[in-house]
Amino acid sequence: MKIVGIIPARFASTRFPGKPLHLIAGKPLIQHVVEQCQKAKSLAEVIVATDDTRIWEAVQNFCRVEMTQPEHPSGSDRIAEVAERCHCDAVVNIQGDEPLIVPAVIEAVAGALAGAEMSTAATAIRQVEELDNPNVVKVVVNAAGHALYFSRRTIPYVREAASSSVSEQLAAFPFLKHLGIYGYRRETLLRLVKYPVSPLENAEKLEQLRALAHGIAIAVVTVDYNSIGVDVPDDVARVEALLL
Repeated sequence: MKIVGIIPARFASTRFPGKPLHLIAGKPLIQHVVEQCQKAKSLAEVIVATDDTRIWEAVQNFCRVEMTQPEHPSGSDRIAEVAERCHCDAVVNIQGDEPLIVPAVIEAVAGALAGAEMSTAATAIRQVEELDNPNVVKVVVNAAGHALYFSRRTIPYVREAASSSVSEQLAAFPFLKHLGIYGYRRETLLRLVKYPVSPLENAEKLEQLRALAHGIAIAVVTVDYNSIGVDVPDDVARVEALLL
């Protein structure tokens, strides 16, 4: 199976304009992400998908880069445009703001595509402040390791521990945090982006719910990795300290 890694990159970030090109430890943020992805042996190629010529000019110095239409509503739509003209069997969508992404996580998500149309990753929630944080997406899985549901709410509701402290709730159930990396069979991705936004997706603002709503099973690999992304300028110093 030929699998390519595609990294969507936009210049016009609301909270951090120009983020992909911001220098971290002397390199653009997007270059750090590319170099980590290139270490994943399961990826035949790494491609950056962007709608901005400034990113295109910078990235072509170290990676293949494809221009896309500017009006895409999501990263999935952006990578689908590239996948449609790419000779591959499957795609791994890696977030462009995680310069510390571990190649083993990419490998795990790519490997799960051998037996699934779509895959993603999750990790155990260990920090009490993450359990009730709506920006930390939770996932519950079935016995086969497929996602049952994703939510910004804390799921499942642990009835017997509901009145206990957050620490006690964490001890009562192995809560999982969803990591924003996805694997798709190429034909699944191209089909998925043609579906309308589902009511669940619209309610939670989680595009992976569109797949579940249309009966696409999502294999969830559990990994020992806690994502550290660059969302706002204040995150740069924290990530830079880990890189240097």
